[in-house]
Amino acid sequence: MDYNNMNYKLWHGCDRGLCSCACGRQDHQLNTYDWLADVPGNAESTDLVEVQFKNTRKGYYHNVNHLPLTKGDYVAVEANPGHDIGVVTLTGRLVLLQIRKANLKSADDIKRIYRKAKPVDMDKYREAKAREHDTMIESRKIAKGLGLDMKIGDVEIQGDGNKAIFYYIADERVDFRQLIKDLAAAFHLRIEMKQIGARQEAGRIGGTGPCGRELCCATWMKNFSTVSTTSARIQDLSLNPTKLAGMCAKLKCCLNYEVDEYIEARKELPSKEIVLETQDGEYHLFKVDILSGLCTYSTDKKLAANLEMISAARAREIIEMNKRGEKPLSLQSDGNVKKPEKPIDILANDDIARFDKAKKRKKKKQRKTAEKGANGKPADNGGKPNGKQNGKAAGRDRQADKADTKKNASKPAAKSGNAPEE
Repeated sequence: MDYNNMNYKLWHGCDRGLCSCACGRQDHQLNTYDWLADVPGNAESTDLVEVQFKNTRKGYYHNVNHLPLTKGDYVAVEANPGHDIGVVTLTGRLVLLQIRKANLKSADDIKRIYRKAKPVDMDKYREAKAREHDTMIESRKIAKGLGLDMKIGDVEIQGDGNKAIFYYIADERVDFRQLIKDLAAAFHLRIEMKQIGARQEAGRIGGTGPCGRELCCATWMKNFSTVSTTSARIQDLSLNPTKLAGMCAKLKCCLNYEVDEYIEARKELPSKEIVLETQDGEYHLFKVDILSGLCTYSTDKKLAANLEMISAARAREIIEMNKRGEKPLSLQSDGNVKKPEKPIDILANDDIARFDKAKKRKKKKQRKTAEKGANGKPADNGGKPNGKQNGKAAGRDRQADKADTKKNASKPAAKSGNAPEE
């Protein structure tokens, strides 16, 4: 091949400069942009092809017949048993990189592509896909009848209709030997059980995250890394399980995206144990804004008192001054001392007993009416006696009688104590 006289042509598939051949079908998950699609000889560099099946299941196959394949072509591939129908999602050199990420155990896992899908193959494929939902519902009923602690999340029937893959979720080990027999007898298919986790289930089902975009596990993420609450603490996020959990009820995978940036930013901030000494007092680090590099200091170690916000550079400057035995006038660079803010009292300009005035007025009226009733003058109540007022007046009279009796009883006792005995 004469590389010196070759004419290269740049492909501009859209106004953003993306190659149209590199973009896959958007109705398939885990789509990979082939940024080498417009490079001459890319497709012929290797015979490996990436084929995607239902949801997030992908496989890698040899194009032994050297078929002219492009993204979006339906192909019939080797399966055990029979054949399966899938969509070509990637060709060329990037397939080698994808195989490394897939961690294939041996080269025997890479099977071959038979042919491009024929109309007969597509009819069988559509018929098999139409049976998947009903098969899943019926399989759940069978599993529930056997009393198995498991959830069948999805069912995938092979393109030729000879095999079905049941994806299930279970917290503990499940003995599904009897379940396989019942499923084979009910659907007349070869049964294969695959256990998946909550994250894999969310990736297969798909959906929209709280950010407003499609789930990462359903669009581009293949390998799931461990997510812990340490990532949330580093980013000063609230440890609220409802806010940190994703659609899979596990911690969000996106918590790990910016951890490294926050760790690097924290290195520029002063330590929490360092106390800043000024002429107007000591200041303790209360909180920090990591990305903006601002530090808020408080005069109290545990409470928010006389808060002052300064930059991390100013805090480091004061620390160096304290090491030399110097104390600045204040935390601010201009030397101005911030006046302590007085707490705002909501009830400062209002009477606290304003709600009691109406009650006092009512009590006075009741007393007047009760006194009138005691003097023999009936109250004007429309001919109806006021039981409450009369009861209160009678109660006060009884208390007065009791007090008089106590006084009268105490007087003779005192006299008898001073009188001589007969």
